[in-house]
Amino acid sequence: QVQLVESGRGLVQAGGSLRLSCAASGSIRSINAMGWYRQAPGKQRELVAAVTSGGSTNYADSVKGRFTMSRVNAKNTVYLQMNKLKPEDTAVYYCKLDARVRTGVREDYWGQGTQVTVSS
Repeated sequence: QVQLVESGRGLVQAGGSLRLSCAASGSIRSINAMGWYRQAPGKQRELVAAVTSGGSTNYADSVKGRFTMSRVNAKNTVYLQMNKLKPEDTAVYYCKLDARVRTGVREDYWGQGTQVTVSS
């Protein structure tokens, strides 16, 4: 089994900052990528940022220059530092893990989601 534990939910004012974290544990053989997605009410889930096992990171255009994703490989943990938050960043943020488990199967795993609310 694989577990993803997210933390860092909160309510902040526009222009403020928040940091999310996601820790993966369990029967993980190797990690291909980890990412953050978000889903606002009435909208589809969208990619916010992702980092590959090689360290390459990509961001949605809407968050470039404001959000920074980092990873601590030894802890299978990723962070999303969100600065200059805007009301349109309000959403439930989900951590996603693309990993190969000990059986050799490669699967995607999702965290439970954490609410981020930005007030204007």
